[in-house]
Amino acid sequence: MVILTAVLTTGALTLTACGSRDNSGDSKSDKKTEIIIGVDAPLTGQNSATGLGIQGGVQIAVDDANKNNTVPGVTFKVQALDDKAIPASGQANATQLVQKDNVLGVVGPLNSGVATQMQQVFDTANLVEISPSNTAPELTQGKNWQTSKTRPFKTYFRTATTDALQGGFAADYAYNTLKKRKVYVVDDKQTYGAGLAKLFKAGFTKAGGKLAGEDHVNTGDTDFSALVTKIKNAKADLVYYGGQYDESEKLTKQLKDGGVKIPLFGGDGMFSDTYIQTAGKASEGDLATSVGQPVDSLASAADFIKKYKASGLKGDYGTYGGYSYDAATAIIKAIGAVVKDGKIPDGARAKIVAEVQKTKFDGIAGPVSFDEYGDTTNKQLTVYQVVGGKWKAVKSSTFNG
Repeated sequence: MVILTAVLTTGALTLTACGSRDNSGDSKSDKKTEIIIGVDAPLTGQNSATGLGIQGGVQIAVDDANKNNTVPGVTFKVQALDDKAIPASGQANATQLVQKDNVLGVVGPLNSGVATQMQQVFDTANLVEISPSNTAPELTQGKNWQTSKTRPFKTYFRTATTDALQGGFAADYAYNTLKKRKVYVVDDKQTYGAGLAKLFKAGFTKAGGKLAGEDHVNTGDTDFSALVTKIKNAKADLVYYGGQYDESEKLTKQLKDGGVKIPLFGGDGMFSDTYIQTAGKASEGDLATSVGQPVDSLASAADFIKKYKASGLKGDYGTYGGYSYDAATAIIKAIGAVVKDGKIPDGARAKIVAEVQKTKFDGIAGPVSFDEYGDTTNKQLTVYQVVGGKWKAVKSSTFNG
């Protein structure tokens, strides 16, 4: 019975192949429409470990879609562009992507500041963009989001929750769990870092905590000796940093070397294995919040992690790799609802945007759906602490502010 089935199957395949060849010898049935999923992230330089994790997450989603023939008649391809965490580069990349007709969706960028320069380009072209990591509230809810929420761009979505929740979540943990009462707040003056620090400060002082001081650094800074002195003299019992791991990993080392033995607490921009590798023992006890639950603890992500490790892909998959996979999957599913038998209809991009808005499925990093602003409905957040040279989840919960 098994042998007969195999023969019949082989015969069926042979007949199909023979019956579909043209005079050139090519198989018409094997010809598929190539559709590109774009990726924009820092792939070199600042934040590149996290950016490469985003690219890797998308690549695995595309590989899975191709292997499973998720969209019949379509072969997906990834085109990843390096924005180097520079807004102008992101804008140039967005312009390049929209000019290709077969680019039907983009995952990225990593940085909120870069997103501000890309959103209009994609919106004008009706090209869907899903960020796995942008957390600045104004990207989806407008500049006046605290008093009057208005969605500025219909094509922009994200699978990461916003700083409006993350900042308050960190402040609540610092005051009520860590019992810290005097915090020194530092940020890197960027859209993400400054916004997150502002929201943490508001939540911490509202809870009853005091501000020991605040200061700003520049991206790329390496010498924080003057800042260390200020923090030491302020007698703070916690430093909160709004920014990325590139600076915070150096700041925490210089703090500890300078005799300031207090934790440094940051957001998801700091949550990277690279932070621990660079800061070394000085990072022990430091904390960071990140979106969702730890991907390594999710049964739904086990296959993804296995593939990522086996693939040789670079970057930190643990920060946004799962959210990137889910973002790409949302785009692929939307394309499947619009593109039939490999035929891309007129107005496909706008139709795909509409399908993404209706997205609802269980992703590898949690449930995936979007509200009226394009924000994820998954409000899960986690606090991590460096314990024994590794990030350890110490609190996960849904936080509504």
